[in-house]
Amino acid sequence: MRVTQSMLANNSLRNLSKSYANLGKYQDQLATGKKINRPSDDPVVAIKGMFYRTNLTENEQYQRNLSEAYTWLENSEAGIEQVTEITQRIRELVVQGKNGSNSPEDLNAIGVEIGQLKEDLIGVANTQVAGRYIFNGEKTLTAPIGDNGFTTDADGKKQYTFTQNTSSYNVEVSKGVQLKVNVNSQNVFSKDLFNVLEELESNLTDGVGILENGDQILEKLDMHIQTITSERAELGARYNRLELVDSRLSDQEVIANRILSDNEDADIERVITDLTIQESIHRAALSAGSKIIQPTLIDFLR
Repeated sequence: MRVTQSMLANNSLRNLSKSYANLGKYQDQLATGKKINRPSDDPVVAIKGMFYRTNLTENEQYQRNLSEAYTWLENSEAGIEQVTEITQRIRELVVQGKNGSNSPEDLNAIGVEIGQLKEDLIGVANTQVAGRYIFNGEKTLTAPIGDNGFTTDADGKKQYTFTQNTSSYNVEVSKGVQLKVNVNSQNVFSKDLFNVLEELESNLTDGVGILENGDQILEKLDMHIQTITSERAELGARYNRLELVDSRLSDQEVIANRILSDNEDADIERVITDLTIQESIHRAALSAGSKIIQPTLIDFLR
C-alpha cells in the first residue's frame, strides 16, 4: 500500500484528536474528583454508584425515622416519670391521711392536694408532641382523656369512663424492622386509677374527718405503681434497642460512603501523573505532525 501525504496528515489528525480526548478526560477527573462524569464513561461503575446511593438514601431516611422514635420514647419516659412521682406523692398523702391525729381541716387540705395531683395526671395523659397525643395509641389526634371522659352523679362525684386507644404506634427504624414507640397508656393512666383518686379526694373532703378504706386505697395504689413501673421498664428496653439500631445505622453509613468513594472517586495523584504523561505525548504528537506535514513540494525542489 502506498502511503501518501494525505494519509499521513489524516493519521496525524486522528491521533491528535484522541490525544485531546484523553487530555479532556483527565482534566474532567481532576476538576470533579470523580472517575466518571457520565454513565457512558464506565457503565459498571455508574450502575454500582446508583446502587450504593440508594443504600445511602435509605439509611438517611431511617436515621430521620430514628429522630421521631427518640422523640416519642423520650417524651413517653418523661411522662411516666412524672406519673410515678405524682402517684408516689399521693401514696405519701394517703399514709399521712391515715394518721388519726389529722383534723378535718388537715384531711381537707390533703384532699385538695390530691385533687390537684389528679388534674396534673390528666394533663400528663394528654401530652402532645408536635401536635400529636403520644398516649393514645394510633389515635394521635384525639386526646386520651377528653372533656367527656367522666360522668357526674347526684353527689357531684365523677366516674371516669374514658376509653384509650392501645394500638401500637410503630416507626420503621431499619429495612423491615418496625419498632413500637408508644406505651400502653391503660397501664399508666387507667380509668381505675382516676376513679380511685376521685374516691380518695371525696373521702378526704367530705368533712367527716376520717379517711375510709385507707388500707384498700393504699393496696390499689401499690398495684398501679407496680404496673407503671413495669411499663417504664419495657419502654427502657425498647429505648436500648433503638440505640443499638442507631449505632448500626451509623456504621452502615460510614461503610456505604467508603464503598461509594472507592467506586467513584478518582485517585488524584494518579490522575495528575496520567495528565502529565498525556501532555508529553500530545506535545510529541504535535511535533511529529508538524515535521511530516510542514514540508511542501517547493521545499522538496529547493
